[in-house]
Amino acid sequence: MGSASSRASVFDTYTEKPVDDARREAETISSLRNLNISDKPVSQDGSLTLSQLDNWESSLTQDPKLLLARTILTHSDITSTLLKIRQATVSDPHVFNTSVDFKTNPITSQKSSGRCWLFATTNVVRYSVMKKLGLKEFQLSQSYLFFYDKLEKANYYLELSIEHADKPLDDRKVVHFADAPVNDGGQWDMAVNLLATYGVVPQSVYPESFSSSSSRPLDKLVTLKLREHALILRDLSSKLHSTSSLSSEAITSLLRKKKEELLAEVWNIMSVTLGKPPGPDDTFVWDYETADGKVKRWEGTPKDFYKDFSSQTYPPRESFSLINDPRNPYGKLYTVEGLGNIWGGRPVLYVNAEVDKLKEVVVKNIKAGQPVFFGCDVGQFSDRQAGIMDTELYDYENAFNITLNLTKAQRLQVGESLMTHAMVISAVHIDPKSGKPVRYKVENSWGDDVGDKGWFVMSDKWFDEFVYQVVTPRVFAPKNVVDVFDKGDKVVLPPWDPMGSLA
Repeated sequence: MGSASSRASVFDTYTEKPVDDARREAETISSLRNLNISDKPVSQDGSLTLSQLDNWESSLTQDPKLLLARTILTHSDITSTLLKIRQATVSDPHVFNTSVDFKTNPITSQKSSGRCWLFATTNVVRYSVMKKLGLKEFQLSQSYLFFYDKLEKANYYLELSIEHADKPLDDRKVVHFADAPVNDGGQWDMAVNLLATYGVVPQSVYPESFSSSSSRPLDKLVTLKLREHALILRDLSSKLHSTSSLSSEAITSLLRKKKEELLAEVWNIMSVTLGKPPGPDDTFVWDYETADGKVKRWEGTPKDFYKDFSSQTYPPRESFSLINDPRNPYGKLYTVEGLGNIWGGRPVLYVNAEVDKLKEVVVKNIKAGQPVFFGCDVGQFSDRQAGIMDTELYDYENAFNITLNLTKAQRLQVGESLMTHAMVISAVHIDPKSGKPVRYKVENSWGDDVGDKGWFVMSDKWFDEFVYQVVTPRVFAPKNVVDVFDKGDKVVLPPWDPMGSLA
């Protein structure tokens, strides 16, 4: 091991002292030993010293495992090299003994966009459409919802800009809201807002465009204009408040009039890049072919389509989110300030519950034939190509002689993890002895050239650590959880809280 420090330690300098002093010093020595630290640093001013580096290197060179790791990892990618793919493939097979009773196709692809929540939502909703109409393959138009979500988010941001026009530009809320006002991501309640307001259409009625499949340039341009619009509204607000005797209500009305003029520019940008979508009350005709080869026709509006074909047994509006956020008390309802898409619409709400309750809800849904929308941190201990999410996937600890000790709560507290992706659970493998889940079958929206033809497998331990949200119809949620949701007594988290992240 490394050479010992020549500095004196309290462990070396204990001498006879008066009883009280001796007791206190003994307690100090005991406490420091329990904390596994000495009382004095090698560097008194906090800077690194060459002797420290020498000591660390001396310790490493006496560890054959670390020397081997250095030989290998200095010229290779650590994630691919330390990927335990063989073990993971054996322990996480794509075999499941409890599944929904109807298989949807095809595997969808969000391409170069952040629309996973819209794909997860439409993948859940299309289940009932395909089942009712007897379809072999079918997609709802994700880009239809994407268009109206962007437009509504633009309006939402400008409303927030009016609301906070009296705050300085460097106010934390003002800065946060301006960071990504038309983020591609979203949440379940935001999807329900869109479905209720705009309905939905088959993908063939409003197909993909370049900018829906590759959204970054569009997002950048719309964000640029919205920030300009926000400054215009702030300036107008300041002038109206300082030079007129109008009431606050009258000033807000004038600001909204100006906002509507500004939003016309957003409409122009979006309709040019994405194409004009059907209006929610516009009639369209849809010709389709059933799985047995029969050609049929449906006529109606997007709102009619949603009303006719979304699940009547488990309507999306009756489903709500459970989260597992161990930083905060369980059994409470949470929302996030300033999070939403449709101004005045359904707020984003979560009931915080123990992770076992989330699993219980998933199993009940799958047994009833209902696929489950869920939110997670997909980039943690997962392999895209293999389609495996497992906490044992990478051998970092052995390779570097370290332990990774952060808890789920701590990862949230320090910004190491948050909800980044939404997908759908369509099956679960239950241990026949314990009756508990072992692994989950996940429908992703990254195309069919990853995973098992687009399907992923998630271990139960990964669920514990990196699943933050599941969406469930009320009937499958524990009664005490439903009671918390219905009571509506919300704890409001700040806008920048990790639970405000968009999948």
